[in-house]
Formats: sequence, C-alpha cells, structure tokens
Amino acid sequence: MSRRHSAKYKIDRRVGENIWGRPKSPVNKRNYKPGQHGQNRRNKVSDFGLQLMAKQKLKGYYGDITEKQFLRIYEEANRMKGNTSENLIGLLESRLDSIVYRAKFVPTIFAARQFVNHGHVMINGRRCNIGSARVKPGDVVQIREKSRNMALVLEALGSAERDIPEYVDVDPKAMSATYVRVPELSDVPYPVQMEPAQVVEFYSS
Repeated sequence: MSRRHSAKYKIDRRVGENIWGRPKSPVNKRNYKPGQHGQNRRNKVSDFGLQLMAKQKLKGYYGDITEKQFLRIYEEANRMKGNTSENLIGLLESRLDSIVYRAKFVPTIFAARQFVNHGHVMINGRRCNIGSARVKPGDVVQIREKSRNMALVLEALGSAERDIPEYVDVDPKAMSATYVRVPELSDVPYPVQMEPAQVVEFYSS
C-alpha cells in the first residue's frame, strides 16, 4: 500500500493535471511537471507520448493499477463486442474498489482499495476483500455493519467534494450501493478529460 499512497500526488504532478479534482492536489499550486527543469519543458509531444500520457493518467486515476493488471483489463475490453475504449471504461468502473469510491463510502480510490482489502465490504451479502473483483449490474455493495461507524466512512459520506453518478444507486441509511448499469465514458464524472481511445491506440500500435 505504501507505494500507492506515496504515488497519489506524484501522479498529479507527472501528468500535470488534478486528475481526482481534490483541493489538496499539488497541481493547484504548481501546474508543471516535477523536477529541476519542470517549468522549462515545452517540447512538442509525439503521438506516442500523448498515448502514453493518456494511459498513465487513466491507470493512475484508478489507484495506480499495475501495468500487468491494466494490460489484462485492456485485453479483455478488446475481446468484447463493441467499442474497445468504452468497454475499457466499463470494466474499470465495474471494479469493486471503483464502486466503493463512486458511492462515496471513502474519500479516495486508494482508500477504497485498502478499505476493501481489510474486509469491510460485502457484495450481495458475501464478504469480499478483492478490490479488482467484478461487480455486475444489479449487484449490491454494502459496508459491513461493524464498519459503518468508521470516521473515514462518515466523513466521506458527508463530503460535498464529489457527486454520486447515476449508475450507482446509494442507500445512505443501509450504507449500500446498487450497481445499476455499466456506464459509458460520458457518464463517468472524471474531473479531467480522459482519453481511452488514445490508450487503445497505445496498446494496438
């Protein structure tokens, strides 16, 4: 977990955007890349560079997923019928840690993965501690009863920092969230523009 927690703000600096829309992001004060020459980097970025940045931004947004895992998700999206970039977003949003984050049970995607790993979450009444577990439309994700009074949860639910998207139906009293449907790219409330088509180009080139 330490690697991902330390990466949280580094990702924002690396891509030069506040990808989670958080007020504490260092990009809010320094919107240039890290390093001694960060302010002087004005070179034109190649097509490959743009594709790589799109991949790093999307991969980082979902808790800095490992390259191996992200590639596996892309390959699955590519095998599915329909638009590969839309399939990719659908698969990423169907992860258990993503649903926990979208439901505002926790403040960050990093916290969502840790929260799931520590066994605080159930899918359809069964405990699940795998953040990458696939949630299907109609499934109910719920916080275990003994975990509902955690300060982390209460603070996140009361926060006005994020809105809950339409494809996740939350019952605050039961501390449960129903995954209504697989979203399209336009449905997902990204604070910055994500370009999954560039990610597809990166892997298919």
